[in-house]
Amino acid sequence: MKLLLLLALLSVGEGGSDQSVAGRAGANVTLPCRYDMTDHKQLSVCWNRGDIPWSKCNNELITTDELGVREDSRGSSRYQLLGPLDQGDVSLTILNVTESDAGRYGCRVDIPGWFNDEKHHFDLTVDSVPQTTTSVTSETATLQTTDTHTAGHMNATETVPTSSFSSVIRQQESSSVTVALVCVMFGLIVLVTAGGVVFLVTKWMRLHKVRQQQLNTSVQFSSTLQLQSRDSAVENVYQIEEGVARDVYEYCP
Repeated sequence: MKLLLLLALLSVGEGGSDQSVAGRAGANVTLPCRYDMTDHKQLSVCWNRGDIPWSKCNNELITTDELGVREDSRGSSRYQLLGPLDQGDVSLTILNVTESDAGRYGCRVDIPGWFNDEKHHFDLTVDSVPQTTTSVTSETATLQTTDTHTAGHMNATETVPTSSFSSVIRQQESSSVTVALVCVMFGLIVLVTAGGVVFLVTKWMRLHKVRQQQLNTSVQFSSTLQLQSRDSAVENVYQIEEGVARDVYEYCP
């Protein structure tokens, strides 16, 4: 009878609350637990997996004292107290939640005095769909869009990485076309310049040849004139000599 009375006193004396918290596999989830530090300094707190027993925690996950977190009590590095402990925030954060983390949790605040401890229970449910599904789907869509673009088909749902890759390809193609055009223009300029030089040299050689021929013709004409003048002079001399001789012969008695 005394034992039943003691159990009733314990259940009535210790304050408690129940909350439901939902999480998603692969994400972080926080179970909120705070206590008022107006009348107390930093207190000892323990987190328990399952229902909190009458005293302390029998399945400890992590425990604090007046100095902070007791690392020797941490059940796993996934259990973290990220809130300001000096302000009474002892909320438990579970990193990278899995389906096996679903279940009941308890936060016990050790307040000095008989039957003064605060007990808070949390029922955690974990969605089996991992949070990484969205990123995997996005990567799959990106790969499909890349393959579609490679095949030459435009897709309206093309992702940003594919667009950036296409832009780089277009820029490279534009650069290649520009370089090809510059090379073609340079080749045309070289050909035109070479053709102009050949034309000018050929024309100059023709003019030089014509002038040389004209000069030779002039020299030949001058030589012919000189020869003709000499022949005429010789003939005149002979004619004069013949006339003088004839006159002399005719004058002789």
